[in-house]
Amino acid sequence: MRIVIIAALAVSVVGCTRWSMDHHLNNAYRAYGVGDCQRVTLELSQVDRESRSRRYVQPEVSMLRGQCLEREKLFVDAAQTYQFIISQYPASEYAFRARARLDTLQQLGHYPGASAQPRPASL
Repeated sequence: MRIVIIAALAVSVVGCTRWSMDHHLNNAYRAYGVGDCQRVTLELSQVDRESRSRRYVQPEVSMLRGQCLEREKLFVDAAQTYQFIISQYPASEYAFRARARLDTLQQLGHYPGASAQPRPASL
């Protein structure tokens, strides 16, 4: 009986962490939608703390963080965030989006000189 109780507690803790992480990520998107990047940063910090064992969330968190940095006109910081996504998660959807953001920053003159890292070769 103890094993069942321990297993139930373990499952509930994991579920609560996942729910809480999703809650903060949803709040971050809502705050971004209304232009409150300070709130976005706070919510993303909460997601970072709760997602250490769930690394698959990191590219999404970094992408939203980069977009907020752009909105605050911190273009170099945003570009470095996008470079991080590209280097750490090269095959993800967010790497593709990060390359597009870097290209846009370069075309707008906010990120001169360096272009997005080369795209992976097609198989």
